[in-house]
Amino acid sequence: MLNSKEADGTSPSAPEGDPPPVSGQFAVLQNPPSMWPDFMTGQVEKPVRVLLVDDDAHMRRVIAQELMADQRTLLVAQAASVREGRKAIKQHEFDVMLVDLNLGDGEGFQLIDYMKSIRPAAEAVIISIMENDDQVLHAFELGATGYLVKNSWFGSYPQAVLQVANGGASITPHLARRLLQRFDRGAAPAAHEQQQDERETERLSQREKEVLRMVASGYTSAEIGTRLLISSLTVNTHIKNIYRKLQVRTRAQAVRFASLRGLF
Repeated sequence: MLNSKEADGTSPSAPEGDPPPVSGQFAVLQNPPSMWPDFMTGQVEKPVRVLLVDDDAHMRRVIAQELMADQRTLLVAQAASVREGRKAIKQHEFDVMLVDLNLGDGEGFQLIDYMKSIRPAAEAVIISIMENDDQVLHAFELGATGYLVKNSWFGSYPQAVLQVANGGASITPHLARRLLQRFDRGAAPAAHEQQQDERETERLSQREKEVLRMVASGYTSAEIGTRLLISSLTVNTHIKNIYRKLQVRTRAQAVRFASLRGLF
């Protein structure tokens, strides 16, 4: 585990009062806490707790400073390896884990799998310079709800954390577009598989199809509820029914199904 100064995101050599370093690829906070709706997860009095795992000390420091600058997120621990990550997952209560794929002594995939076995309710977001399609899809299959390409992510990390904490997904835009294009170019399924998928789609009610389209568009449960004039609890009930009918376990799998079936 990292020492206390590293754990709180500060650098021992950095003089007090220095502003956090900001590079062109990291956007400043767009929505201050005062503008954040009080029904959303991530309030000043109860921020979203974050575990950060990255073996790049500079990147870890930049992300940590962004998270600490936003009162809606609370950085509870940092780790720089799979071994440290496992220890942090076991020792700390958290809501979202930001994790790099390449960690020196292993892969971030191992931590996602371990996290889901220890803390199944926690969300995982990949932060990586790698953007291989198969790796991205594997991360989603393991239960990740976000994938941010380090050199191509122009949003703020707190915003990504808040997005997944509120039931949405966060993915670098050009990567999302490329994956959708890949699905569009995919080979047509066998006739019996296509008929089965069509039957499964027909089993969805119009409201469930509407919710699925909005999930695929990245809306959170709260945002879907606001747009459809229903409660977040009702939205989550629809989502659970969609999972059951389509035989999927994550939003990413549901989005993939929606994409392949042309529902959005």
